[in-house]
Amino acid sequence: MKPATAPPPGESRFPLSAGLLLGLGLGGFFDGIVLHQILQWHHMLTSAGFPADTVRNLEINTLADGLFHAAAYVFVAAGLAILWRHGRRRHLRWSGRLLAGSMLMGFGLFNLAEGLVDHHLLGIHHVNETAPPEQWIWWDAAFLIWGAAMLAGGGWLWRRGRLRTPQAER
Repeated sequence: MKPATAPPPGESRFPLSAGLLLGLGLGGFFDGIVLHQILQWHHMLTSAGFPADTVRNLEINTLADGLFHAAAYVFVAAGLAILWRHGRRRHLRWSGRLLAGSMLMGFGLFNLAEGLVDHHLLGIHHVNETAPPEQWIWWDAAFLIWGAAMLAGGGWLWRRGRLRTPQAER
């Protein structure tokens, strides 16, 4: 049996893009499943002229929510494909913190991007539209703070994982 040798530097590197894509997709699924479906606080277009008060508006929002989930699915599938491709290569053992940290960063990026674009720039919906409209800004701000905290926490976890991974990884 041939002795195992360490792969060349860089070839064994954990694919940050895989974790970020997985986190983006899981962030989208969390938002869509928990906020849209379970809590029913909003749908994709409830503040864009399609409030959830008629069957037709619910149909439009259900389609928009479905397209949103389809995009989240594509992110997760792409992340899994990248992770699978890199996992099949010869590599050193990766710290689990690399995957957890990169996914947390992706989830945080999802919240920041979705919160800034959909809640603030486009105003197509807000986090909790069951609350009085004058409180929506506070829910939207909390969503952004939550995203920033996940991004920062994920970055910290990612850096800790890099320290726990063999030198060839860096």
